[in-house]
Amino acid sequence: MTIFNVLTLIGGLALFLFGMSIMGSNLEKISGGKLESVLERMTNSRIKGLFLGLGVTAIIQSSGAVNVMAVGFVNSGIMALKQVIGIIMGANIGTTVTAWLLSLTGIEGSSVFLQLLKPSSFAPVLAFIGVLIFKFSKNDKRKSIASILLGFAVLLIGMNTMSSSVSGLKDVPEFTNLLLKFSNPLLGLLAGIVLTAVLQSSSASVGILQAMTATGAVSVSVAFPIILGMNIGACTPVLISAIGTNKNARRTAATVPLLATSGVVLAMIVFYGADAIFGLPFLSEQVNPTKVAIIHSVFNIFAATILFPFGGVIEKLMYKIIKDDPKSDEASDETSLVEDRFLLTPAYALDKIKEKCDGMALLAKKNISMSLDFLKVYSRVKDEKIKENEKLLDQYEDELETYLVKISSLELSFADSMRQSKYSHAIGNFERIGDYGVNILKTKRRMHKEKIHFSDDANKELDIMGRAVKEIIEKSTDAFINNDLELAQTIEPLEQVINNLKVQLRTRHSKRMNDGECTIEHGMLFFDIINSFERIADHCSNLAVCIIELSQGSYQTHSYLKGVKNSDNRSFMKSFEEYLNKYEIK
Repeated sequence: MTIFNVLTLIGGLALFLFGMSIMGSNLEKISGGKLESVLERMTNSRIKGLFLGLGVTAIIQSSGAVNVMAVGFVNSGIMALKQVIGIIMGANIGTTVTAWLLSLTGIEGSSVFLQLLKPSSFAPVLAFIGVLIFKFSKNDKRKSIASILLGFAVLLIGMNTMSSSVSGLKDVPEFTNLLLKFSNPLLGLLAGIVLTAVLQSSSASVGILQAMTATGAVSVSVAFPIILGMNIGACTPVLISAIGTNKNARRTAATVPLLATSGVVLAMIVFYGADAIFGLPFLSEQVNPTKVAIIHSVFNIFAATILFPFGGVIEKLMYKIIKDDPKSDEASDETSLVEDRFLLTPAYALDKIKEKCDGMALLAKKNISMSLDFLKVYSRVKDEKIKENEKLLDQYEDELETYLVKISSLELSFADSMRQSKYSHAIGNFERIGDYGVNILKTKRRMHKEKIHFSDDANKELDIMGRAVKEIIEKSTDAFINNDLELAQTIEPLEQVINNLKVQLRTRHSKRMNDGECTIEHGMLFFDIINSFERIADHCSNLAVCIIELSQGSYQTHSYLKGVKNSDNRSFMKSFEEYLNKYEIK
């Protein structure tokens, strides 16, 4: 084997890993977080979790990603440990699909049909089709499909390159002797663990083993312990992901190597026990990529079948290994609003952001509703509750904005990029809405403390404007939560009516001050309240514009507002007139 063979091997490995990464990331992108959402919602039984874990892993080609996601589910309280045990077992089986795809390189035969099935025949075709689609299609989903085809083609080309670069080693006695050492179960197991821990992917390490079969020196006795070791080495990513999590998440992460190690021990006892008793004649047989895929699949199915009935026992064992500390404060196990582990799938991470944004919307709406009631009658209980809610809104803004910054640094589809922008705008607007609720609270608190009261006319006017504000925040939050474009389009006319009300109320109250009915001090407090009302409406308008514009793939606020307020816009003018009549000050 010359230096050029080594360089070819390195290049083939680089292509193989790059193709696997491209294919996996685009499979996740095209799923749009839907697969992870299915996992979250449909794991009320262990058997269902097993099949779902198998299916999702087979599609996104990463058992590590699914297991890390499971840790995130448990850490955030979405699932319990007993629900994810089935997912972990299923993920281990699902990861064998990659090996079967790569086994196509081992197809032999001279018929045209068999030749067409070989990657060397169809990989260039897939690459060409992928390039054409990617080059000429503007559709985001089609581009992802093209990237999947390209990734798969590059992966197969890399696999062939590795196989051809090492094929000459079959005539090198030193290499054959080296491989024979791995027929020692412990050495083979250790080699598999180290290789997979370094590559952070059992699929990649199995693919490399399949490529090495081209040397003709890999026997069943060599391949078997290495494959077992690969299943243990694949636990590395999930163990790393458990750092900084709560106890239940650490139990989930520890379950992954426990299941892998238990399966390996059982398989070795059965396999080597059978060899000791009966003598297995096929141990010295050479393996090809297909046989590697068979061994990989049989082992994982065997391990899942044997361990599946003991899911409850495994759960109890994890609670004994990682015990709850009765003296520790429960608050020490609290989690943040969002999970960094979900960043493995940006679309799903955005789904989680949407859930938190919905909660933020409801909290902001509740705060304004309490503030409006608060204007009529002072309540110390509501005073404390509004302040408490405002602190929570601030926490939402800090954590969600930080999380969105992390998401923005990832590779996002156009649709997800629009969602990221929409949620970022929404978070800022909801937080500011909450701030103006607190401003109203401070004004009323001062009025209560200094026993200041507005005139009946002033209170009546505030009530009318307050009802308009209550309606606009209800409509804007409902439009955001339900992504209701039709409802969002009714918000701008109402915002204009609220602007008009502010002007009217300022004029009327200024007259009362000039007539001596109200003091300057009272007037400033009145103006503070209606200013807060008007600013709340402005932020509701911002939300509506954001929902409408980003649904169309752009964010041109000024263009939208200019167009919607055009006197020729009959729909806008009709709604505007209706709101004018509804909130008319008589």
